[in-house]
Amino acid sequence: MPTYSIAELAREFDITARAIRFYEDHGLLAPSREGAGGRSRVYTARDRTRLKLTLRGKRLGLTLAEIKSIVDMYESPKDTVAQMQRFLGVLAHQRDTLEQQRADIEVALAEVTAHEEECRRMLAGASAGDIN
Repeated sequence: MPTYSIAELAREFDITARAIRFYEDHGLLAPSREGAGGRSRVYTARDRTRLKLTLRGKRLGLTLAEIKSIVDMYESPKDTVAQMQRFLGVLAHQRDTLEQQRADIEVALAEVTAHEEECRRMLAGASAGDIN
C-alpha cells in the first residue's frame, strides 16, 4: 500500500504542510508516526482520499464539522441510504446558503451600479459647470 509524506501531499494538492497539519488537528487525517521520536508523519492512501474529500468539501463551502461528518460516514458500515440522505441534507443546506449569498451580492451590485450612475451624473454636471 502506498504511503505519502506531508511534503508529497502538500505538493500534490497545492496546499501547505501547515494546512495538512490543521486538518489532522481537526481529526480529518490520522497519519502514523515514524522516525526518531515519531517526528515524521506517514500518510496512507486512506489519508490521501480523506484529504481529497476534505478539500472538495472546502470548495463547496462546507464547515469542517460537516466535512468530517461526511468523510466519516463513508468509512462506517452503516446503511448507505441513510448516508446519502444525510449528504443530500448537507448539500441542500449549503445550496440555500449560497443562494442567499447570491441574492445579497445582487442587491449589493445594484447599489454599486446606482452609486456609479449618480457619480457619473455629478461629474457630467461638474464638467458643464453646474457644481464645484
